[in-house]
Amino acid sequence: MTSVAANSNAKAEAPRFPIPANVYAETVTSVTHYTDRLFSFRITRPQTFRFRSGEFVMIGLPNAEKPVFRAYSIASPAWDEELEFYSIKVPDGPLTQHLQQIEPGDTVLLRQKATGTLVTDALTPAKRLYMIATGTGIAPFASLIRDPDTYDKFEQIIVTNTCRGNAELAYGDQLIKALGEDPLIGELTDGRISYFSSTTRDESPQTGRITSLIENGGLFEALGAESFDRANDRVMICGSLDMIHDVSELVKAAGLEEGSNAKPADFVVERAFVG
Repeated sequence: MTSVAANSNAKAEAPRFPIPANVYAETVTSVTHYTDRLFSFRITRPQTFRFRSGEFVMIGLPNAEKPVFRAYSIASPAWDEELEFYSIKVPDGPLTQHLQQIEPGDTVLLRQKATGTLVTDALTPAKRLYMIATGTGIAPFASLIRDPDTYDKFEQIIVTNTCRGNAELAYGDQLIKALGEDPLIGELTDGRISYFSSTTRDESPQTGRITSLIENGGLFEALGAESFDRANDRVMICGSLDMIHDVSELVKAAGLEEGSNAKPADFVVERAFVG
């Protein structure tokens, strides 16, 4: 893992193309590369930019007359003075092939409106909240578990993080370990957050697809919990298309109903990333 942070002499790169109308041009403050496939970065936050923890926003680069924009979950909580993102590296991706090259001082474009369904407002009250993630799908949960409002609404938070290899778990592992030292929500997390990480290729304490670990009870056994219970459990799901579909079917089979901002219910997925 390598990290690069902006220093006091860092100077924002001048955009090579005009900034489109109704778009923020923000400065990269730090970049961390976890593997050859995963990295995170932080940018300055416009004073007028508002979002709810768990939402996503469209981001791009000033490298064309008509820049490519893609939806990215905001990994930082709503109270953070900067914006954090967690991204996969796609060698020939229209955006990520360039985005993975950014350094502190570079410019990132940000559309002005955040939105999304992975917000606590889309769920009805309950005791436990499961956050089921694969890969970079942990990003919106990184935002939510650092937001005091999440702990006001749920007694227990359970975060799952499934990746191919152990190295790809680094972002989530570090995130969870740092919660207790967070000056704002550290005390709130004490005894109230559980973390379940698993791998699908490398050997680890928990191996297998998260769908399999739900079906065979491995997830609940490791947590000392029962299977999904509509009276007490709410679920958020973010990751690959197949995983979102399969886990959605499993929670539906347990009697949970899908919710939305307009009609809060028992579980939610981020539709922006499922086609």
